[in-house]
Amino acid sequence: MIRAATVDDVAEIRSLIRELAEYERAVEQARASEEQLRAALFGGHPAAFALIAEDDDSGDVVGFALWFPRFSTWTGTRGMHLEDLYVRPHARGGGHGKALLASLAATCLRNGYERFEWWVLAWNEPAIDFYKSLGTEFLDEWTVCRLSGEPLRELAALAPSAAAPTLAS
Repeated sequence: MIRAATVDDVAEIRSLIRELAEYERAVEQARASEEQLRAALFGGHPAAFALIAEDDDSGDVVGFALWFPRFSTWTGTRGMHLEDLYVRPHARGGGHGKALLASLAATCLRNGYERFEWWVLAWNEPAIDFYKSLGTEFLDEWTVCRLSGEPLRELAALAPSAAAPTLAS
Protein backbone atom coordinates (compact mmCIF):
# COMPACT_ATOMS: atom_id res chain seq x y z
CA MET A 1 0.00 0.00 0.00
CA ILE A 2 1.23 3.48 -0.88
CA ARG A 3 -0.06 6.51 1.01
CA ALA A 4 0.83 10.13 1.60
CA ALA A 5 3.07 10.64 4.61
CA THR A 6 1.54 12.29 7.67
CA VAL A 7 3.16 14.24 10.47
CA ASP A 8 3.00 11.03 12.53
CA ASP A 9 5.46 9.44 10.06
CA VAL A 10 8.29 11.92 10.66
CA ALA A 11 10.30 9.70 13.03
CA GLU A 12 9.97 6.75 10.65
CA ILE A 13 10.96 8.92 7.66
CA ARG A 14 14.07 10.06 9.54
CA SER A 15 14.89 6.43 10.30
CA LEU A 16 14.47 5.50 6.62
CA ILE A 17 16.70 8.40 5.58
CA ARG A 18 19.41 7.15 7.95
CA GLU A 19 19.08 3.62 6.55
CA LEU A 20 19.39 4.98 3.02
CA ALA A 21 22.45 7.01 4.02
CA GLU A 22 24.04 3.87 5.50
CA TYR A 23 23.34 1.98 2.27
CA GLU A 24 24.87 4.84 0.26
CA ARG A 25 27.94 4.84 2.54
CA ALA A 26 27.34 8.41 3.72
CA VAL A 27 25.56 8.15 7.07
CA GLU A 28 27.56 11.08 8.50
CA GLN A 29 25.93 13.35 5.90
CA ALA A 30 22.35 12.51 6.96
CA ARG A 31 21.97 15.23 9.60
CA ALA A 32 18.31 16.26 9.19
CA SER A 33 16.47 16.28 12.51
CA GLU A 34 12.86 15.29 13.06
CA GLU A 35 12.07 18.97 13.66
CA GLN A 36 13.61 19.96 10.32
CA LEU A 37 11.73 17.21 8.48
CA ARG A 38 8.46 18.12 10.19
CA ALA A 39 8.85 21.75 9.08
CA ALA A 40 9.97 20.83 5.56
CA LEU A 41 7.16 18.34 4.95
CA PHE A 42 4.29 19.72 7.02
CA GLY A 43 5.04 23.38 7.72
CA GLY A 44 3.12 26.33 6.31
CA HIS A 45 5.05 26.22 3.02
CA PRO A 46 6.19 22.61 2.47
CA ALA A 47 9.57 22.30 0.78
CA ALA A 48 9.00 18.63 -0.07
CA PHE A 49 6.44 15.85 0.00
CA ALA A 50 6.66 12.18 0.90
CA LEU A 51 4.93 8.90 0.19
CA ILE A 52 5.06 5.87 2.48
CA ALA A 53 5.08 2.22 1.39
CA GLU A 54 3.50 -0.20 3.83
CA ASP A 55 3.57 -3.98 3.84
CA ASP A 56 0.13 -5.21 2.77
CA ASP A 57 0.05 -7.94 5.43
CA SER A 58 1.62 -6.36 8.50
CA GLY A 59 1.04 -2.66 7.80
CA ASP A 60 4.70 -2.01 8.70
CA VAL A 61 6.46 0.85 6.92
CA VAL A 62 8.85 -0.71 4.40
CA GLY A 63 9.86 2.29 2.28
CA PHE A 64 9.37 5.87 1.27
CA ALA A 65 9.83 8.40 -1.51
CA LEU A 66 10.57 12.08 -0.88
CA TRP A 67 10.19 14.60 -3.70
CA PHE A 68 9.83 18.27 -4.48
CA PRO A 69 8.67 20.32 -7.49
CA ARG A 70 11.18 21.92 -9.82
CA PHE A 71 10.82 24.24 -12.80
CA SER A 72 12.17 23.95 -16.35
CA THR A 73 12.87 27.14 -18.24
CA TRP A 74 12.98 25.07 -21.43
CA THR A 75 9.49 23.60 -21.13
CA GLY A 76 8.00 26.41 -19.06
CA THR A 77 6.49 23.80 -16.74
CA ARG A 78 7.09 22.29 -13.37
CA GLY A 79 8.58 18.87 -12.94
CA MET A 80 9.35 16.53 -10.09
CA HIS A 81 12.70 15.84 -8.47
CA LEU A 82 12.83 12.61 -6.49
CA GLU A 83 15.29 13.23 -3.66
CA ASP A 84 15.05 9.84 -1.94
CA LEU A 85 13.61 6.44 -2.79
CA TYR A 86 14.27 3.65 -0.33
CA VAL A 87 12.81 0.24 0.37
CA ARG A 88 14.07 -1.74 3.33
CA PRO A 89 16.17 -4.77 2.32
CA HIS A 90 13.72 -7.38 3.60
CA ALA A 91 10.93 -5.87 1.46
CA ARG A 92 12.84 -5.45 -1.79
CA GLY A 93 11.46 -7.35 -4.76
CA GLY A 94 7.93 -7.03 -3.38
CA GLY A 95 6.88 -4.26 -5.78
CA HIS A 96 7.07 -1.42 -3.26
CA GLY A 97 9.67 0.60 -5.17
CA LYS A 98 7.74 0.27 -8.41
CA ALA A 99 4.50 1.22 -6.65
CA LEU A 100 6.15 4.31 -5.15
CA LEU A 101 7.51 5.38 -8.55
CA ALA A 102 4.17 4.68 -10.26
CA SER A 103 2.42 6.85 -7.65
CA LEU A 104 4.91 9.64 -8.27
CA ALA A 105 4.49 9.32 -12.05
CA ALA A 106 0.72 9.62 -11.57
CA THR A 107 1.28 12.74 -9.44
CA CYS A 108 3.37 14.21 -12.27
CA LEU A 109 0.65 13.64 -14.84
CA ARG A 110 -2.14 14.83 -12.53
CA ASN A 111 -0.24 18.09 -11.94
CA GLY A 112 0.87 18.69 -15.53
CA TYR A 113 4.54 18.01 -14.74
CA GLU A 114 6.49 17.11 -17.88
CA ARG A 115 9.61 15.72 -16.20
CA PHE A 116 10.29 13.27 -13.40
CA GLU A 117 13.99 13.25 -12.54
CA TRP A 118 16.35 11.84 -9.93
CA TRP A 119 19.97 10.90 -9.40
CA VAL A 120 21.43 7.46 -8.80
CA LEU A 121 24.92 6.62 -7.59
CA ALA A 122 27.05 5.13 -10.37
CA TRP A 123 27.95 2.09 -8.24
CA ASN A 124 24.33 1.24 -7.34
CA GLU A 125 23.83 -1.42 -10.02
CA PRO A 126 20.65 -2.93 -8.48
CA ALA A 127 18.94 0.47 -8.60
CA ILE A 128 20.26 1.22 -12.09
CA ASP A 129 18.98 -2.13 -13.37
CA PHE A 130 15.60 -1.47 -11.73
CA TYR A 131 15.34 1.98 -13.32
CA LYS A 132 16.34 0.58 -16.72
CA SER A 133 13.52 -1.97 -16.44
CA LEU A 134 11.09 0.97 -16.23
CA GLY A 135 12.42 2.62 -19.39
CA THR A 136 14.31 5.37 -17.56
CA GLU A 137 16.46 7.63 -19.74
CA PHE A 138 19.97 8.09 -18.33
CA LEU A 139 21.45 11.53 -19.03
CA ASP A 140 25.14 10.70 -19.20
CA GLU A 141 26.06 14.06 -20.74
CA TRP A 142 25.13 15.94 -17.55
CA THR A 143 27.33 16.20 -14.46
CA VAL A 144 25.93 17.02 -11.02
CA CYS A 145 27.55 20.08 -9.47
CA ARG A 146 27.49 20.95 -5.78
CA LEU A 147 28.77 23.92 -3.82
CA SER A 148 28.65 23.68 -0.02
CA GLY A 149 30.54 24.50 3.15
CA GLU A 150 33.37 27.01 2.95
CA PRO A 151 33.36 27.34 -0.88
CA LEU A 152 29.65 28.25 -0.70
CA ARG A 153 30.31 30.85 1.99
CA GLU A 154 33.26 32.31 0.06
CA LEU A 155 31.24 32.69 -3.13
CA ALA A 156 28.25 34.15 -1.24
CA ALA A 157 30.54 36.78 0.27
CA LEU A 158 31.08 38.15 -3.24
CA ALA A 159 27.36 38.78 -3.89
CA PRO A 160 25.91 42.29 -3.96
CA SER A 161 23.64 42.56 -0.89
CA ALA A 162 20.44 43.25 -2.87
CA ALA A 163 21.02 40.20 -5.07
CA ALA A 164 20.60 37.63 -2.30
CA PRO A 165 16.97 37.66 -1.13
CA THR A 166 15.86 35.53 1.80
CA LEU A 167 13.13 33.09 0.84
CA ALA A 168 10.40 31.87 3.18
CA SER A 169 11.35 28.62 4.86
